[in-house]
Amino acid sequence: MSIRLIICFLSILTSAAYSGSIDLSKAHIVNVVSDKKALHRTVEILQQEVRKRSGIQLIVTTKLPTDNQPFIGLALESDLPQLPQRFRTLLQAMPESKSEGFRLVAIESANAVLILGHDARGLLYGVGRLLRKLTMQPGKLDVAGNLAIATSPRYSIRGHQLGYRPKTNAYDAFSVAQFDQYIRELSLFGANSIEIMPPRTDDDFTSRHMKLPAIKMIGEQSRICAEYGLDVWMWYPNMGQNYTHPDSIQKELAERHEVFAAVQKLDAVFVPGGDPGELDPDVLFAWLEKEAQVLHKYHPKAKIWVSPQVFRPTQQWFDAFYKHVNKGYDWFGGVVFGPWVKMPVQEIRKRVNPSIPIRHYPDITHNYASQYPVPHWDLAWAMTLGRECINPRPHDEKAIHNALDEFGVGSISYSEGTNDDVNKFVWSDQDWNPETPVIETLRDYGRLFIGSTHTESVAQGLVALEQNWRGNLLTNDAVERTLMQWQALEKSIPPSIRQNPRFQMALIRAYYDAYTRRRLLYETDLEQQARNQLEIIESGGSLAAIRQANAILEKAWKEPILPAYRQQCFALADSLYKSIGAQLTIERHGAMSGRGNFVDNIDIPLNDSPWLLSQLSQIEKLADESERIQKIREMLHRTDPGPGGFYDHFGAPESWHRVVSDVSWATDPGSLQSARIGFGVGLVGVEWVDEIKATGFKGQITPRAWMKQAKTLYDQPLKIAYTELDPNATYQLRIAYTGRFQSRMKLMTDDGSVVHDFIQTGQQPIYEFDVPKAALTDGAVTFIWTCGEGERGSQVTEIWLVRK
Repeated sequence: MSIRLIICFLSILTSAAYSGSIDLSKAHIVNVVSDKKALHRTVEILQQEVRKRSGIQLIVTTKLPTDNQPFIGLALESDLPQLPQRFRTLLQAMPESKSEGFRLVAIESANAVLILGHDARGLLYGVGRLLRKLTMQPGKLDVAGNLAIATSPRYSIRGHQLGYRPKTNAYDAFSVAQFDQYIRELSLFGANSIEIMPPRTDDDFTSRHMKLPAIKMIGEQSRICAEYGLDVWMWYPNMGQNYTHPDSIQKELAERHEVFAAVQKLDAVFVPGGDPGELDPDVLFAWLEKEAQVLHKYHPKAKIWVSPQVFRPTQQWFDAFYKHVNKGYDWFGGVVFGPWVKMPVQEIRKRVNPSIPIRHYPDITHNYASQYPVPHWDLAWAMTLGRECINPRPHDEKAIHNALDEFGVGSISYSEGTNDDVNKFVWSDQDWNPETPVIETLRDYGRLFIGSTHTESVAQGLVALEQNWRGNLLTNDAVERTLMQWQALEKSIPPSIRQNPRFQMALIRAYYDAYTRRRLLYETDLEQQARNQLEIIESGGSLAAIRQANAILEKAWKEPILPAYRQQCFALADSLYKSIGAQLTIERHGAMSGRGNFVDNIDIPLNDSPWLLSQLSQIEKLADESERIQKIREMLHRTDPGPGGFYDHFGAPESWHRVVSDVSWATDPGSLQSARIGFGVGLVGVEWVDEIKATGFKGQITPRAWMKQAKTLYDQPLKIAYTELDPNATYQLRIAYTGRFQSRMKLMTDDGSVVHDFIQTGQQPIYEFDVPKAALTDGAVTFIWTCGEGERGSQVTEIWLVRK
């Protein structure tokens, strides 16, 4: 509060009669920085970014004007004595900056803006903050006359991973100039680190999009970071076949020599414990010792960081891992907390020595099957937008960041391309200051990247896109209003902004979302019509009813709705491919399956028609009319638990109240201590399927409900509670076990009764068991699922409690 009072005082002090803004259209950049090496490319950034947006070329000089000539002054703390007394007095009255911080103040009476960087990076970030606050239009450049900011970053590591590999949804199509611009833009929001990747990861070596061989491009990325004064990290998984045999080790070391020599600057190497490259900790750390020797030949001060990132961990693995972490190797930098780390970061903080830093590696790029999935995402979104769509989640990102930030020294995000663009800037702002309101970041984003005239429209439009994903899509009529907002903006902006990739990324989501919701409404109604047709079969009319139901369901693709919306999505996808290499389809844009190609899913059925049509096809082949009618009835009443029974689908919001959890999403957004929603049916012998479709087990078409379930991770128990049961009755428990984990699970009740011992799920969908009578004496029961050690988690899709 004291800082705010000082800044308020300064704004009054600098202008007794505040008139609004300072015209900087004829300003000079006055550079009084004595250490020219500290400038890096900061002056160039200010000049170029202003010229791009306003057409104004700011002249650079080293002398302060003697008249009332407007100017932007750049100085370091060490240069403060060179400034006139009135400026020194003003700056010294502001709160002091710390490492990488700055003081920025507009002085209306002097037509001036002063940026005082604590150090070289502080000056860069001060210029970035000014650019974020400037009003820039053709021939116009001004700033609020009461601008006064004194700030330093909360966390020392603030960055993003920009991997040049085919598995990304855009980066592999970037040119050197595009990487330069993107790294620059990230730095304007306080990023001080960029994480690159070696040419060999869990991916192909090349793609049709690449402008340079990967070994050349990482050299360029490192050079760019060095020129901006940023740190360079490298994510380097262990992809070799053997890390104990001398021949294999020599081959791996030879590759490290080539890669580390190819980059002029490298400050840290992050080696994941797994996903991919899982090794026993003793083998892992013995190998890292050898890798460090090669690393230090080319980058003597670089450190190696490691994550306990393992798909199927055991307690023995963790004990060995932390034993090595705490040994104090001189090459060891710290621990990384990221996806598929079983232990909550709070617990990791307790397990490692206090002097060992922890870096967050947040997954800001994926929507499900990820570290921080969208909570209670509607199945229609999962099926269409998929795991890696354009996904602005500003409020979610702030909540996730602020739930866990205190346990680390900052973060470098996990990103697979431009789809998470908004999330990157929100996350950087939160790493700088977790108290920053999301709307402030979004306004800066809109003002700087899309246009100062549309600041508020863009900011609120991005918030609206996130709101599209809240709740049940069938009842979320805000989706249409979100499209109206973006359509109004689309009509009012000039052609140059309509071609802006960041505007187009938001616009395609607005159209795609509205199209998806309208399809869902349409196809849900068609399904209900088909079911009604089948419910009223007259004697001998089953075959006719089947044909009529088929015809109704087939209207979804034979009589499609809103073709103009669909066409607009493809047109925007084509434009984004041309401008930033965004790969939103496989055939047209060369995307990899499951890597951002959400436009491929634009026509996927959103009702239960695949299963209904499959069932009807089989029923139609039966020779006996009564048997056909009986099978149709069983199909229509699949979820009926019978008189006095209970049915729940745990992917549905209306059943979630039965899932027991003592920890909220706000506290545990990664659901390491609570339940989450999972997606996917699961195929026998297949661990990963890119799309969420009604195909599962041995390839059969399954009910729509099987694509979404409740789950917990690793050995965290999954608890589901029932009350108001008849204590005098006996119940049969029918369970649908679906999902991609296919774990070994055991089911008990809260009184200790065993319903079933460990069974291997994933071989069949439905299991039936008697509920132990002892568990029902008070008319309530809590079912508790646990996994065997080394499993990925428990999953439950449907429950029928059938009263016998």
